[in-house]
Amino acid sequence: MSGRFIFSSTPIEGLYKLERKLIQDDRGFFTRIFCEDEFKDLDACFSVKQINHSLTKKKGTVRGLHFHYPPVSEAKFVSCTKGKIFDVAIDLRINSPTFLKWHSEILTNNSALFIPAGFAHGFQTLTNNCELLYSVSSPHTPDSEGAFSVLDPKLSINWPLEIENMSPRDEAHPFIDEEFKGIKI
Repeated sequence: MSGRFIFSSTPIEGLYKLERKLIQDDRGFFTRIFCEDEFKDLDACFSVKQINHSLTKKKGTVRGLHFHYPPVSEAKFVSCTKGKIFDVAIDLRINSPTFLKWHSEILTNNSALFIPAGFAHGFQTLTNNCELLYSVSSPHTPDSEGAFSVLDPKLSINWPLEIENMSPRDEAHPFIDEEFKGIKI
């Protein structure tokens, strides 16, 4: 693929890491955060409906693992714009060969992760004051939200730092039970 992004596939089909190409000089840099034309090659259905911005102040904080149940399908393009994070995506797609497998990438102010619909997402901050932009394919729909515990033994995510901070809501997320068979996309 050409353009202002370098797309790298991961071991999980549909999940991509992106590095933004920087135009730099002595003043600083310029980079493109998103280009619909370039993203059509990744997912022809991906269309940005909402953009969210988060600041996480403390190193070691974990947010997640959030996803959406049908009929809402939410693909995400997660860009780190400040700091450094350990970003995690878990395949929840029913009948996927990588069902319940996770993949992580270290994201910095020059990288992003494209997460297709049918995945859970979470991250841990590796520095203080991390900022992220989430370009998502669906508006916020609280009735379709789902989440799993970041400490679920079925996932065994190897968080790089001791977990220092989580919201009460994220701490209360359940483990995956035997009833969960996946998400149909």
